[in-house]
Amino acid sequence: MALNKSEPLRGLNFCTTTGLLTATGAETVYDTTAAIQYVLGGKIASKAAVTDGTTPTTGGVSAAAITLTANYGRVVVWCLVSGGTVKVIEGDVEALDAAGDFIDYPSFPDIPDTYVPFAYQVIKGASTVSGTWTFGSSNWNATGITSTIVNVAALPDRPSIS
Repeated sequence: MALNKSEPLRGLNFCTTTGLLTATGAETVYDTTAAIQYVLGGKIASKAAVTDGTTPTTGGVSAAAITLTANYGRVVVWCLVSGGTVKVIEGDVEALDAAGDFIDYPSFPDIPDTYVPFAYQVIKGASTVSGTWTFGSSNWNATGITSTIVNVAALPDRPSIS
């Protein structure tokens, strides 16, 4: 059987527009200021802009709470699944040095082929974090928490942490 040269392009998952994800301030919700056009399994779909969307409080694969404590950080990937539902998948927790930089470079979590990444968020907990900070339950601007969001069409090789 001859290989169809276009076969590698079948079933792709990616975004064709950015939703401009934001998650900031003294709140736990997220916003996208634009609709997200995306491709899931090769099929075109759209997610309307979101205002004050409820941030998931557990990992979309692990079903575990996504938490941080002082001197640790992690990467969280924001994804769309069939029907436009927003899910997040957390990467491993990594230690930070005294300057607040990652000691070991964080990596992206494994993304199921039924998820379309549209952004990722690098979250760090400085030495001033008190107790446990919980994704989706604790305010984005909690003492000691810093966050950087990168909107993507598809995930790059590794997260940008600077």
